[in-house]
Amino acid sequence: MEPFNEAKYKGLMDGLEAVEIDLSVCKGIIDFRIDANTYKKEYVRAAIMLQSLNVKSIEDLMVSIQNFGAYSLCNLIEFTDAGIPFLMTQNVQHNYIDWSNLRYIDEKSHLILHKSHCKKEQILVTMAGEYLGRVAVYDKCFICSSNQAIAKITLKSGVSPYYISTFLTSRYGQTQIQRFKTITGQPNINMSLIKSLIVPLFSTQLYATIEDTVMLALQYRNKAVDQYKGAEALLLSALNYQPIVQTQGYSEKSFSTSFEATGRLDAEYYQPKYDQLFTTLAAFTTNSLGGSDGIADFRKSIEPGSESYGEEGIPFVRVSDITKFGISMPEIKLPIDIVEHPEALFPKKDSILFSKDGSVGIAYKMEEDAQFITSSALLQLTVKDTEKVLPDYLTLVLNSPVVQLQADRAASGAVIQHWKPSEIQRVIIPVLDMSEQKKISQMVQQSFSLRRQSEQLLDYAKEAVELAIEQGEDVAMAWLKDKVE
Repeated sequence: MEPFNEAKYKGLMDGLEAVEIDLSVCKGIIDFRIDANTYKKEYVRAAIMLQSLNVKSIEDLMVSIQNFGAYSLCNLIEFTDAGIPFLMTQNVQHNYIDWSNLRYIDEKSHLILHKSHCKKEQILVTMAGEYLGRVAVYDKCFICSSNQAIAKITLKSGVSPYYISTFLTSRYGQTQIQRFKTITGQPNINMSLIKSLIVPLFSTQLYATIEDTVMLALQYRNKAVDQYKGAEALLLSALNYQPIVQTQGYSEKSFSTSFEATGRLDAEYYQPKYDQLFTTLAAFTTNSLGGSDGIADFRKSIEPGSESYGEEGIPFVRVSDITKFGISMPEIKLPIDIVEHPEALFPKKDSILFSKDGSVGIAYKMEEDAQFITSSALLQLTVKDTEKVLPDYLTLVLNSPVVQLQADRAASGAVIQHWKPSEIQRVIIPVLDMSEQKKISQMVQQSFSLRRQSEQLLDYAKEAVELAIEQGEDVAMAWLKDKVE
């Protein structure tokens, strides 16, 4: 790609989203790009800034880049309850990998997908869909598989993967990825374009400082995961509940206890693991999640339709934007006049977002009031009486096997998972003594505190890279040292 020459830009036309550019610049762009997206002001300014520095392309810094690239192989994959981890694009977050909500494959599938294998210190880049452009370092010692939309970059010896990943996560990395993506059905960026991304070079001291900061962030995140697992283990221990691994291929039910009682004839609905769960819960005080005597009030949001989607306005959070640990702010926005009083739809502190479509049964408790609108696939739950049930405790229960099994049972037999709100209201929630709820809630809160510290450190590392580009690495090093200490 030809280096950017600011003189060839006739003007950025302040006040207008317009740029006048020489044809020679267009020809110098990868694939001879003439679409307007390639020349947005923010993209052009970032490119000019980077070209003023000492830069190298990803291709110059790497040994190889690969993905298995064959979408037809997806038909050969059979997901299992356990086995070898299989990373999806949603597992790759900004500068870390989310190991929750994993899928697994067997050894046979793993061998078939040998080109999809992820190895320690490779950089993973998501290449397609709504998760396009997320970058993280694979930091595990074991080898796992990944889907066709994740590129794996193996760097040359001595090149810091954590610095490269942090740069690609920064504003200057993301503007390049968003600039050169192609939109053909869904956004995507191919491996040749990834190889052409440029990276500014600095001293090994800056690389080491960035890497240390990212590694510290990952340590906090791992502690947060352990703390959350501890809270879940405490819940299951208090209930004397250990989920069974089903080995029997059938279940016997009478007509009166099956179709006559439930209206369901599909075999999946009557697996022994469900009987075990409800037998366990029967020994404790329980309450339904919703309804007039239920634990929480339910509130629905809106489904405006894709014709209302835009780049400006109120953020629109969908199921794909949430996990039990947080919310990724979406690029999709809705018009500020989408409804008469949009603020009435904004989630409040301590309300719980709960998914009923797609990936059903994901619960996230709001840490503070928000200014976004959720899709209709996300219910907003509000605990009626926090003297009886704590919001953090309820959220953990919703994400635990206690409710996840109920979600699986209700959604079984459907091609696209959907959980009716009327069924969700009937979900059985164990109500432990308040002392037990408080212990569990404290562990959950500690987990989220550690997670926030981790996210803050990753933001510091990213901002330090941006400072190094804009003001020099001495300024960046001093700033980062002050923040981290």
